[in-house]
Amino acid sequence: MKEVKKAVIPVAGFGTRFLPATKATPKEMMPIVDKPIIQYIVEEAVSSGIDTIIFVTGRHKRAIEDHFDYAPDLEHTLEKAGKIELLELIREVSNLANFVYVRQKEQLGLGHAILTAEHVIGDEPFAVMLGDELIINQEEPGLKQLIDVYKKFGKSVLGTTEVPKEETYKYGIVEGSLIEDSIRLVNYMVEKPAPEEAPSTSAIIGRYVLTPKIFDALKRTPFGKGGELQLTDALMTLRQEEVIYSKDIVGKRHDTGNKIGYIKAIVDFALEREDTSEFMKNLILEKAKKLNEKVQD
Repeated sequence: MKEVKKAVIPVAGFGTRFLPATKATPKEMMPIVDKPIIQYIVEEAVSSGIDTIIFVTGRHKRAIEDHFDYAPDLEHTLEKAGKIELLELIREVSNLANFVYVRQKEQLGLGHAILTAEHVIGDEPFAVMLGDELIINQEEPGLKQLIDVYKKFGKSVLGTTEVPKEETYKYGIVEGSLIEDSIRLVNYMVEKPAPEEAPSTSAIIGRYVLTPKIFDALKRTPFGKGGELQLTDALMTLRQEEVIYSKDIVGKRHDTGNKIGYIKAIVDFALEREDTSEFMKNLILEKAKKLNEKVQD
C-alpha cells in the first residue's frame, strides 16, 4: 500500500465574505494573531506525515506562494539586525514541505479543483485539506487520524463531525454504518441537504484521504448543485465501485471561512498563547463587567 505523502489544498476562491479585506489579500493569508490561516493547515499536514503540498491557486493568490518561498531581502535585514530568532522562524516556514502550485483557470467547484491536480498526484493516495478550516489537536493532528484509518483499510476516508440538524444545509452529509468507535462504512452522502431531507447529522468537514480512483469518478460525474463539480457527488460515484469510510475527527474545529468563525478562532488562539492569554482574559472580564453594568442600568 502506497503511503499518503501529498496533500491538495484548494485556495483559488475569492473570499468574498471578507471583502474588502480580501480584494488584494487572499483569505487564507488572513492572520490568526501572527500566523496566517494557511500556515496552520500546512503545519497540520506536515505533522501528519505529508511532505508535498499542492496548492490549487488562482491568479490573485501570489501572496501564498511568496509566504512559503525564501525571502532573501528580509532574511538579510533580520540577520544584519541580529534578530536571529525571527530569521530562523521565517526560514522554517519555507522549509516545511515541498510546495507545488497548480492554476485553476475557472472556479468550478471543489471537485474541479482536485481534478486540476491530477497530473501532480498521479497514481497515489492523497489528502485534501480545505484552506479555511482549522482543526487543533496537540496529541494527534486531524489529518493523521484519517491517514491512520486509510492505513488500516486502504480506502478513501472522509473527515466528519456531528452538527445540529438545522445546519445540515451547510455541509455534505454522510449516512453510514458504525463499524468501530467513530469510524463508519459510508452508505450514502448528499451535498448540502435541507434539514428535513438530511439522512443524518454527520457532516463532512475539510479533511479527506482519497484513493486515485477519485479522478476517474470526477470525470464521470456531471456538474451538480451551483453548477459546480461537487466532490460529494463524485464520492457517491466512487462509492458504487469501492467502499468508503468516514471518521469523526477529534479536535477543536474552527471554520474561518465566515466572519464569526474567524473572530472565534482569533479569540481561542489568543487565549491559549502564553504571550497573549493574560491580556485576552482581562479584556474579556472587562467587557463582561461593562455588559453586566449596562444590563443592570
